[in-house]
Parts: sequence; C-alpha cells; structure tokens
Amino acid sequence: MKNKKIFIIEDDANILYGLEAQFTAADIDVEVSEADEDLEELIGKIRDYDPDYIVTDLILPKIDGFEVIKKIKGDEELSDKEIFIFTDLSDEDSRSRSLELGADYFFFKEDFDAFEFAEKVKKIVTNKDKETDNDDRDYEE
Repeated sequence: MKNKKIFIIEDDANILYGLEAQFTAADIDVEVSEADEDLEELIGKIRDYDPDYIVTDLILPKIDGFEVIKKIKGDEELSDKEIFIFTDLSDEDSRSRSLELGADYFFFKEDFDAFEFAEKVKKIVTNKDKETDNDDRDYEE
C-alpha cells in the first residue's frame, strides 16, 4: 500500500512543522505551505502534489481560508480530497460555513494542541484505510 499524502496550509511555523513531524513519523508523506503565496499558486502546488488529505487553517496572511476550501472543492482534480480545518476561529458560523463549503472535518485550536490534532487525523486516515481495504465502493459525499 502506498503512503498517504497530506498537504498542510498553516502560517504558524510551530504548528506547521509540529504537524509535519507528527505525520512524517507515522509514515505519511507531507508537503507544507506557510500560506505566503497567492491562491492560484497554492492550488497549483496542491494539484502538483496530489495529496489524499488537506489540512488548512482559516486565518491565513494573504488568502482567506474559506476561499481555499471553495477553490479546492470547485476544482475537478481536487474536489474529492478530504479537508481538515484546524483553526482559531471558534465560532459556530465559521464551523458551519466551512462544512457547507465542503470541509470534511473541523477542529478548534483551543480544544486540541498540534499533537492531539495530528493523532485525530492519523486515526481518521487509518480508519479510512481499513474501510477501503474492506470495501472498495465509492463513498457518498
């Protein structure tokens, strides 16, 4: 089985490289962005890397995290990628807006540190692998 691939978009270097280390230690291939490029450049990097999962913050320096979700889910090549939101925006509106735009999972940074968040993501990825191994049908979205 090939390694899973995660693309992380996060402007806080401590969180970004902490998550990268966690996932790498779990044999997950990781590509990162500090979110300092424009939206089109970022989407191009994601397309080139072709990850299985995308982790993104919503509060980014140059681009709007909601726009990132919208662009990924509207992109033919990327629309099936699962998106994990890991953000400081802890209001219900941000959560429901993210999920409406197509994000699959939403985590508040105030509830989890980077280590706990990485553990949750790894658990979800592992469970998906087990489901896929047991059942090859497509998932409903």
